[in-house]
Amino acid sequence: MERLDKVLANLGYGSRKEVKALCKKEEVIVNGVPVKDSSMKVDTENDVIEVKGEVLNYREFIYLLMNKPDGVVSATFDNYDETVIDLLDEEYKAFKPFPVGRLDKDTVGLLLITNDGELNHKLISPKNHVDKVYYAEIDKCVTKDDAKAFERGITLDDGYLCMPGKLNILEADENGSRVEVTIQEGKFHQVKRMFESLDKNVVYLRRISFGPIKIDESLEEGEFRELTEEEINILMNLK
Repeated sequence: MERLDKVLANLGYGSRKEVKALCKKEEVIVNGVPVKDSSMKVDTENDVIEVKGEVLNYREFIYLLMNKPDGVVSATFDNYDETVIDLLDEEYKAFKPFPVGRLDKDTVGLLLITNDGELNHKLISPKNHVDKVYYAEIDKCVTKDDAKAFERGITLDDGYLCMPGKLNILEADENGSRVEVTIQEGKFHQVKRMFESLDKNVVYLRRISFGPIKIDESLEEGEFRELTEEEINILMNLK
């Protein structure tokens, strides 16, 4: 059981004082009865709560899949740039969600967004070995020796030794290469820095999967959807 004013405040209906004012106007109804006391306890699982004629679909957690566009930062707030949270509808912003890990500003593709801190920790912790797969276009010819270097673990410019990764060469010639990269970490600019260590540059980068969740090709860049129950259960059951 939770206080009604807290529930409504968490859903973006204003401060507790503003929720109290809604109740005075009889704009809040619980189980068919107008509420006079905004501090009353409600069962968010079973009580039917209406605000201004709309029935609430109350949930503790939200789980979203976004096809992140270029030029948007993976953060909850930024003084200069648009964030992935800015792209969400107000009904989702009310849950105070955050991106799971991050994609660079110019990197596109799959980004998970949630307010479930426990799941976030499970997915981004390197010790849990959750694969992140990227499609990348490189400015030079990528070789089998480069793939072996990924398998050994690339040393970045600051001396950090990356965990072993996988480099799958899709197409390569003197004009450039198309590859898929699988890593289990999320260091700052990691994929780009790994190739820079091999004297090559990433010219395009798109994340295509995060663990068992794959990019939804029906989503245009900047669009998002809620994860299905099946997808949520798969993430929850990751070892």
